[in-house]
Amino acid sequence: MAVPLVTPQRKIDRAVQLMRTSPAAVKFRDLETVCQHYFGPPRLSSGSHRIYATPWPGDPRVNIQNDHGAAKAYQVRQVLAAIDQLVEASERYMTEDDDA
Repeated sequence: MAVPLVTPQRKIDRAVQLMRTSPAAVKFRDLETVCQHYFGPPRLSSGSHRIYATPWPGDPRVNIQNDHGAAKAYQVRQVLAAIDQLVEASERYMTEDDDA
C-alpha cells in the first residue's frame, strides 16, 4: 500500500486550514512557513519578530512574533486577511488578463 506524499503545497494548505479554524493553536514555525510561501523571505527579521513585505501599503500588515513557540492569534488573523487580499488581487488580475 502506497503512502500518500505530503507535498509542500499540501503542508501549506493544511497549515492555512488550521489557521482558519483555530488561530490560537498555530505554532510560530508553521505561521512563518506560510508567510514565506505567500510573501517571500522576511524583509526584517529581528529577534522574535518577522516582518514580510506586501504589494500594498498599510493594512493588513504581515508582522509576526514568536511567543514561546506559539503564534499570536491576532497576528494569525492578520496573516489570513493578507493572504485573502493577495489571492483576491491575483484572481482579479487573472480575470482582467483573460478579458484582454
